[in-house]
Amino acid sequence: MPGSKKLVIVESPAKAKTIAKYLGPEYEVQASVGHIRDLIEPKNLPPELKKGSMGKFSVDVDNGFEPYYVVSDQKKKTVADLKRALKDADELYLATDEDREGEAIAWHLLEVLKPKVPVKRMVFHEITKDAITKARDNTRELDTALVDAQETRRILDRLYGYEVSPVLWRKVGPGLSAGRVQSAATRLVVDRERERLAFVAASYWDVLARFAPAEGAAFGARLQRLDGKRVATGSRDFDDRGQLKSDSIVLDEAAARALVAGIETERPEARVVSLETKPYRRRPAAPFTTSTLQQEAARKLRFSARQTMSVAQSLYENGHITYMRTDSPSLSSQATQAARSQARALYGADTVPDAPRVYTGKSKNAQEAHEAIRPSGEVFPTPDSLRGVLSPTEQRLYDLIWRRTVASQMVDATGSTATVVVGLRAADRDAEFTASGTVITVRGFLAAYEEGRDEDRDADGDDERLPQLAQGQVLTPSDPTANGHETSPPPRYTEASLVKKLEELGIGRPSTYASILSTIVDRNYVVPRGTQLVPNWIAFSVVKLLEDFFSELVAYDFTAGMEDDLDRIADGDAERVDWLRDFYFGNTGHPGLRSVVDNLGDIDARSINSIPISHDITLRIGRYGPYLEVAEPGEPQVDAGSGELAEPEPTVRRVNLPPDLAPDELTEAKARELVDAPPQEDRVLGQHPETGRTLVAKDGRFGPYVTEVVPEDEAAKKGAPKPRTASLFKSMSPDTVDLDTAVRLLALPRTVGEDPENGEAITAQNGRYGPYLKKGTDTRTLPDEDAIFSIDLPGALELFAQPKYGARRASSALKEFDADPVSGKPIRIKDGRFGAYVTDGETNATIPRGEDVEQVDFERAKQLLADKRAKGPAPKRKTSTAAKRPATTKRTTKKA
Repeated sequence: MPGSKKLVIVESPAKAKTIAKYLGPEYEVQASVGHIRDLIEPKNLPPELKKGSMGKFSVDVDNGFEPYYVVSDQKKKTVADLKRALKDADELYLATDEDREGEAIAWHLLEVLKPKVPVKRMVFHEITKDAITKARDNTRELDTALVDAQETRRILDRLYGYEVSPVLWRKVGPGLSAGRVQSAATRLVVDRERERLAFVAASYWDVLARFAPAEGAAFGARLQRLDGKRVATGSRDFDDRGQLKSDSIVLDEAAARALVAGIETERPEARVVSLETKPYRRRPAAPFTTSTLQQEAARKLRFSARQTMSVAQSLYENGHITYMRTDSPSLSSQATQAARSQARALYGADTVPDAPRVYTGKSKNAQEAHEAIRPSGEVFPTPDSLRGVLSPTEQRLYDLIWRRTVASQMVDATGSTATVVVGLRAADRDAEFTASGTVITVRGFLAAYEEGRDEDRDADGDDERLPQLAQGQVLTPSDPTANGHETSPPPRYTEASLVKKLEELGIGRPSTYASILSTIVDRNYVVPRGTQLVPNWIAFSVVKLLEDFFSELVAYDFTAGMEDDLDRIADGDAERVDWLRDFYFGNTGHPGLRSVVDNLGDIDARSINSIPISHDITLRIGRYGPYLEVAEPGEPQVDAGSGELAEPEPTVRRVNLPPDLAPDELTEAKARELVDAPPQEDRVLGQHPETGRTLVAKDGRFGPYVTEVVPEDEAAKKGAPKPRTASLFKSMSPDTVDLDTAVRLLALPRTVGEDPENGEAITAQNGRYGPYLKKGTDTRTLPDEDAIFSIDLPGALELFAQPKYGARRASSALKEFDADPVSGKPIRIKDGRFGAYVTDGETNATIPRGEDVEQVDFERAKQLLADKRAKGPAPKRKTSTAAKRPATTKRTTKKA
């Protein structure tokens, strides 16, 4: 229609920019920048609602679990802009993502904007011209079942978090949180560390030797049988308590070395006892789902789940890959043909099977079962063709996706695997050695891609290239070696293996894995150590409390069952209100969250935060960190009445734990070592030249420091000042700090000079967030602690002459890039109080934990800033937000 205008709303500005290229001038594409409204904080509810059934959660639990939503302060301008654009439109297209969250965003837009023009739901799973045109011409109505499912999740998380988290605050520590999925994930990591703590290593030996035919190359083989009995090895034969669990024999050092000596001195003749050859076949892996992409990016690229999803979203929004949240490995016929054509062109016609490969998954929800993650379009651009278009991190992830997709439509890798058994007699014992080797004759899909693997506790890597052999053939043994081994504990979870385990258990869904991992790391329940996820001791306390008092909520089957129930709601097979009522108030088979919380009884916080190490050593998880508590016999006391010796009262001594000691390393022997170690003595530095007091260096709970020793007679006086103390700089050690440095530390803050303009004193000092200068109420950050003593007045005045926020000296930046395309200002990476962050002087974006600063390039920095702008400014803590009455539950769209 001439002069008509259509408004299209998507979630992100990047997505809006890409889609706008494919729609005509009559379409205006705007971004909601994610959700425009959410549940209000209960403290911000109108006064008349705070005392009722809505007051605790901002959800009316007594009246259909009706939520109270509010447009956040940072989204009011966005909503105003969308309403303004809608006034001039004669049609509204809601083009948010085609999953539960995207459907919910569309519903919230509908409820807030209240359009009086026809509304169409436009969905697509890739951003190409053909896909956008097809989506525009084939719209549908809003899927209220999907909206119900997402709304149920949001309300469920509010009920769970607001009921359980306060219990953790009271009994474990402030600032902790519990969540429907994060608590189960934390328990998985803690359970694995418990297994490692309980693990007892078993010792065993084996023998390796090389064997050479008369003609041909020698090969290595491992001892498998001795006197007809299999030799024990690894977790196949030993349990995690170090006990033999099979009928094999354990080879000790003496027997192993005796066999080696016999082979060396007797030089026995060896013969091929058996030779078996089997065909080898390996199928390509299916195209990526969300979870398999996160797993493989972690293994091959060392990306965190959060980084993988951030980069994947950028690729999707710029039209390079299909939608990145999916649990389906299937490919469309168009994509299948594209992959087959590309494989044929690049690797040869013989690498493509006659019939296309078809992949199906175990989708939990058919309505969310999009196509697999693959390159966009009818012809997949090769990674090389996109160099210069993609950032280095985008290039690496796109290459992974492209290779996996193309390989999925190629032929199997085939060959043969040969296993040879070699027998000999030495040291009066019959020994059999085995070796295996695989020869791949047709590489097939391996020409394009080979899937990564997680750590295997029993991996030995034995794969020999075997010469031509025949049964009964004589071989010459050489180079026998005896090797001692210990069984390995179960490997810690990595991000890849934890995502895989969550998927196996049915906990969480594709769109939640990255946020689950980020949450348990950000909450400090888990610390990444290399690729391993190591639980902090506080996680043990949290999991123990939940297991003891909320056992059902952290049971893996129950958590997975909740996911299935939410999928039933999404499919329209269950009612939201009925399910929430059963979860919160209970039914015949389930007590209900409210009943559990109301009947918790007394929780012994000391017991929850204690782990016995031995009969006299207990680990305590305190407010300021973990420590060992050791019970020691006290001094005998004389009873004042009888004059006899009374039973001595035991005393308790505390011992701090090394901060880098992992939980599974705290064995009884290690605890005893820490307890028996001589206490750290205070190091006397000398006398203060002005006060004459003794200065000492100490190592305290919050780090090393220096302090002055006040004589007892002075300390006993009423109103006597406390002894001065000063923390050591990070570059200092209590073992090496000298008297002069201690005096200077105790004299802080240091007066640098006076401002010549107003005479105000400028001081240099250390603070909670690092070293800084102060002039009245104005402050400037110093580059490092040493600058507290080294900066002079001209240097201080130069710092104060610069803006407090924004451009600073180049030397303070970890990395620098070109100007940001939005702000036009140079982008820098800096080290802040909460870690490294990206800034253009106007917007600051924290670099996600686990992401290497050195790997952040210009494109990644731009993306982080764009994501931060999209989220809007952080809400002010004390700002009261006006709330609106919850909208009607009727959720329909106007038909075109």
